[in-house]
Amino acid sequence: MTDKKLQKTSDRQAVDLFIQQVNSLPQVHTAGGRLIFALDATASRQASWDQACQLQSELFLATRELGGLSVQLCYYRGFGEFHASPWINDTRELLKQMNRVSCLGGHTQIGKVLNQARLETRQRPVRAVILVVDCCEEDVDALCQKAGELGMLNTPVFIFHEGQDADAERIFRQICKLSGGAYTPFDSHSPDILRDLLAAVAVYASGGRKALEHFSASQGQHIKRLTQQLGK
Repeated sequence: MTDKKLQKTSDRQAVDLFIQQVNSLPQVHTAGGRLIFALDATASRQASWDQACQLQSELFLATRELGGLSVQLCYYRGFGEFHASPWINDTRELLKQMNRVSCLGGHTQIGKVLNQARLETRQRPVRAVILVVDCCEEDVDALCQKAGELGMLNTPVFIFHEGQDADAERIFRQICKLSGGAYTPFDSHSPDILRDLLAAVAVYASGGRKALEHFSASQGQHIKRLTQQLGK
């Protein structure tokens, strides 16, 4: 088996596990939902940012029949710069917001993402937080405290981790566990994997586990294969 085939198998296994984790989460009973879409916009992330721009429509397309989705775009970059957009209900507006952003060197600000999620949830429930990131340069205990608070508020964090930073993976897994979310690695050279992950969390945020199962059943063989394990 070639290295390329091994990588594809590994990527699919990661999505299988992620779908299983999502399926075990509490059911969301209301149609429609609010989702925070947060991205690391530091210098190393330009390629992934461009990829996310191309795939962001999946958040809305996957939830059109579930009452829709409201998305807040969050990103950090540079010297302490953190931005949170107004709530967006249209893929064209989200793409416009993302196209205005260029990545800029700086340290991670994951704590600010978690703070924003806590603030928004206390005003009105946020069904899920997606964070696309490659590393972590912050105090793990402080991040875990914030993640635990989100867990108490029923706001799960889903981290899509690009790269193979083992220390970051350890921290990200703790954040997801404490918040009630799920962690999965992804490869920027496999855009289909990121597309599937974005769609899965969007559907969960909008309609819960049952909606995710229904969505998966209506897709192609690739997605159907991933959902064969649901409920097992």
